[in-house]
Amino acid sequence: MTQTRTNILSRLKMQQRDTAMPPMWQTQQGFDDLAEQFVAALTAVHGEPHLTPNLETAAQKLGEILTELGAKRVVCNDEVPLSDLNLAERWPAIQWHIVGQSTGDLRDFSATADAGLSSGAAAIAETGTLVIRSGPGKSRVATLFPPVHIALLPTNCLTTDLFTFTASRTGDLPANMTFVSGPSKTADIEQTMAIGVHGPKRFIVILYRET
Repeated sequence: MTQTRTNILSRLKMQQRDTAMPPMWQTQQGFDDLAEQFVAALTAVHGEPHLTPNLETAAQKLGEILTELGAKRVVCNDEVPLSDLNLAERWPAIQWHIVGQSTGDLRDFSATADAGLSSGAAAIAETGTLVIRSGPGKSRVATLFPPVHIALLPTNCLTTDLFTFTASRTGDLPANMTFVSGPSKTADIEQTMAIGVHGPKRFIVILYRET
């Protein structure tokens, strides 16, 4: 080691000092209604939230949306509450691909599907963000490839903010966890915004209150 390098490293070492952990970021805690806050936050980022009183009403809203889309091919993650709705029986005119159950290539089907359905591990009220985990029966392909992503989940999945969600977590992290806030948005250096270039152009969340 040269003397010059030794001098530089010594000076850098002299500048080191003990520092305390910075205080935790203070978010706007204490929302009166997490569901209403989620709806407002998701709307602000061009998402399409729907708040319904129960699961059956949420299923009816899902049917209305599928009809409005003219959906003929839909890919769906195999997770509750979607797996409790008997989707193929409710909407037999639609060709369904259930992740982990249906035959055929998931990627090929998802690339030509009219919509992708999922639930969520959590929903963050402060930012209108859906937390999605990958795993058996749950594929990110199903919610990334189709032009419309529809999520259905109960309001008891709502958490105040990212820090509350992180603090409440138990167990190991999944192989993939995605945070979705609105439809896919891409901007170039001139700040020209494009929707749906690298993912769904519509992001619809149907919340239902637990009874």
